[in-house]
Amino acid sequence: MNHGELQKKLQENILIFDGGFGTELYRRNFFVNNSYDALCLNAPEVVSAIHQSYVDAGAEVLTTNTYNANAVALRQFGIADRAEKINHAAVAVARKAAAGKPEILIAGSIGPAPVNGDEAIADQAGFLIGGGADFIIFESISSLRELQTALEAVKGKNIAFVTSFVFDENGKIADGSEFAEIENILKSAPVMPDAVGLNCGTGPETTLNALEKIIRQTALPLIVQPGSGVPKSVDNRFMQMTTPEYFTTYSMRYLNLGAKGLGGCCGITPEHIADMVRSLKPLAAGAKKSMPPVEVKECAELIPVPLKEKSSFGRKLADGKFVKLIEMTPPRGFDLTSTVEKAKICAAAGIDAINIPDGPRASCRISQIITAIEIQEKAGIETIVHCCARDRNLISLQSMILGCMAKNLRNILFVTGDPPKLGDYPFSSGVFDVDSIGMVKLQNRLNRGVDVGGQPLGNDIKTAIVAGVGADPNAIDMTREYRRLEEKVASGAEFIITQPVFDPPTLLKFLRNVRRNFGIPVIAGVWPFASYRNALFMKNEVPGVIVPDWIMTAMENAGDKEAQRNEGIRIARQILDEIRSEINGVATSAPFGNVNTALALFEE
Repeated sequence: MNHGELQKKLQENILIFDGGFGTELYRRNFFVNNSYDALCLNAPEVVSAIHQSYVDAGAEVLTTNTYNANAVALRQFGIADRAEKINHAAVAVARKAAAGKPEILIAGSIGPAPVNGDEAIADQAGFLIGGGADFIIFESISSLRELQTALEAVKGKNIAFVTSFVFDENGKIADGSEFAEIENILKSAPVMPDAVGLNCGTGPETTLNALEKIIRQTALPLIVQPGSGVPKSVDNRFMQMTTPEYFTTYSMRYLNLGAKGLGGCCGITPEHIADMVRSLKPLAAGAKKSMPPVEVKECAELIPVPLKEKSSFGRKLADGKFVKLIEMTPPRGFDLTSTVEKAKICAAAGIDAINIPDGPRASCRISQIITAIEIQEKAGIETIVHCCARDRNLISLQSMILGCMAKNLRNILFVTGDPPKLGDYPFSSGVFDVDSIGMVKLQNRLNRGVDVGGQPLGNDIKTAIVAGVGADPNAIDMTREYRRLEEKVASGAEFIITQPVFDPPTLLKFLRNVRRNFGIPVIAGVWPFASYRNALFMKNEVPGVIVPDWIMTAMENAGDKEAQRNEGIRIARQILDEIRSEINGVATSAPFGNVNTALALFEE
């Protein structure tokens, strides 16, 4: 692969890299007194099996087992003279695992340059090129000296290459250099790399912090391959947090920030990569899709019904009333008796509408549509049904909306939805024909009497749905968040419900920007914590949710479980008091189905 070709490929598509290799060899009882690189000659079947496991997981780039396959590093094992054979064998073994899949690329791995090893690194690059590697990846660079060695190693060689660094959470490498210094060296180099990588480090969270700082400083594609990191202390127990789901959740954040290559490093297994592939590939594909152009046939578009005439909820928004919403998750079974009874309690307490998620966390629950019908007909309170793009194609989405209209479900919140692997059914496929922006465009068409194919719904027939969207005031890339919000509003969104926010200054900044730039009602997510463990879970295991230290301290010191619940309610009330003048309503959740905890938020 010539220089420039890899960069073009990364700019066109998300590329999935493999995970750790050394840790996989260690799991197979090859201990650290072995030369792992020499196993390409001594145990090629084991190396091949690891590559094959990554191919089966969905990796599109296989990294050769040559991290320390330079003559200086091999000298300690007495096999410096076999460097060329090892590198050639490593490429051949990886290529064999990719047999029949010409789209899979082979990356020749080169680790950090040892002291006095500049010539050995240059030789290794030549060996990997001679062996047929598609491109070179210089991994775990931790000093400007190592970077210069890497750039010299490919000087005069027309091959694609990547320089990948170990950054701390502040975006610095081990010698204290910041990315601005790295970028200056890359720009002055005879040939710039095709991409810049972030690999290894102390875990996905640290890598996320570094990526946030780095991504705005370079025009090169970024490849993110975190290691599993060090265990975290939870209740005086050390726990390895980087499960496949945890890794995938962070990978989604990397993707949303703009990373073009995703994979893993030390401790990231084929199971992690398989989990990521099942979730991110459909999501990335859905984000690329937009509503197709609609040619209206046989009729003109109708004038939409005004907001205040669509529903009781819509009328309250149009009149500037402060609305109160409670989210109730549909049950896993099909008995809605308890759900309806809880909705009756909410109606009696003056709640304006019940928020009903659509397969939250990609779990299997009774239809949110059936739940909403039962609540509206038996509890006498309006609902807001969520509709996510994960499970429905364009035909099914339209059918669902028409069904909502037929049963007088007039309020829909459109969300892109969690990928299937974030839930209980990892082998379920995600549809993602469109994302939330596309769904709002679709709804806007139906509100004008025309379907997505340009066909009229009938003479003077149109839907009258109040279309809402979500927003994340905690988003890492707020520029992207505001851009997408602008697209949602331009597509026809009529209200916003935010993700839960526990830091009032963050939310207030977001609210004022939305008011200034978009001018549609914003309903803030304010959730009371049910316990200290509930707060700990949100802080440690839900990326993007910021729980300030003062809240954690207050929850931990509250006392027994009931005291913790009361403290959670008190904190939520405090947050609501601080933001109330800037919002059009509040959306809270019934933690663990306890509507009384949610209702307590609204007590004066």
